[in-house]
Amino acid sequence: MIKKVLLAAMLAASFGGIATSVTAATVIVRVAPPPLRAEVAPPPRHGYVWVSGHWEWRNRQHQWVRGTWIRERRGYMYNQPTWVERDGRWNMNRGGWTRGDRAPNNPNRN
Repeated sequence: MIKKVLLAAMLAASFGGIATSVTAATVIVRVAPPPLRAEVAPPPRHGYVWVSGHWEWRNRQHQWVRGTWIRERRGYMYNQPTWVERDGRWNMNRGGWTRGDRAPNNPNRN
């Protein structure tokens, strides 16, 4: 049993240099995302927020996720998914909802 646990831990550690999940909302990889694709945001839609298309890290590569509408949450602002380079590594914040006065400006909120 202990050998299986150690083997699983060593195997997991060997993938650590490629991509590491820090939290459920953050991904860190060494591969820069490609440039954003041109995507025309549709006109505002009452009761919804537009989430722009973005690159996500899936199956050891960047994959494009097309923009989509999500239902508005009253009193909250939606933060778009973003990639930021830090010390040669790319950190992805998957985005999500932030309560009203603590939310950064978001032009995509309707």
